[in-house]
Amino acid sequence: MQCGNGGAFGPCSFSFAWGVFFVTSAGSALAIWSFQLPNFVLAMLMYTLIGRALLGLIVGPDSSNYIWRFFCRITDPFIALIAYVTPKATAPVVIWLFGVVWLFWLRVALLYVFLLAGAFQRPT
Repeated sequence: MQCGNGGAFGPCSFSFAWGVFFVTSAGSALAIWSFQLPNFVLAMLMYTLIGRALLGLIVGPDSSNYIWRFFCRITDPFIALIAYVTPKATAPVVIWLFGVVWLFWLRVALLYVFLLAGAFQRPT
């Protein structure tokens, strides 16, 4: 694989995300971080929602467990957004799982936007 000034793995960096290798020039490191940072935050929130759903099977909704309170404190702002567009009769665990699906598709949309914007180059 050639990159840069004709040398193998020259002044380029390689990034692996979503099963695709992205080759970027040394000057576009900002493009990588402008994708990776929001992607990381969305992934963290998505996995925290999964953890909340799994932990919700074990502890009660009014538990004073510090881990449960942490999961609730981190995910409650996003859950409020999801609950706004979800019918009120929906069980809380279903809202949490819908949140995971919404976050997954937000991550896919973020990758798609960066690919369309040309922020990443495909390896040659």
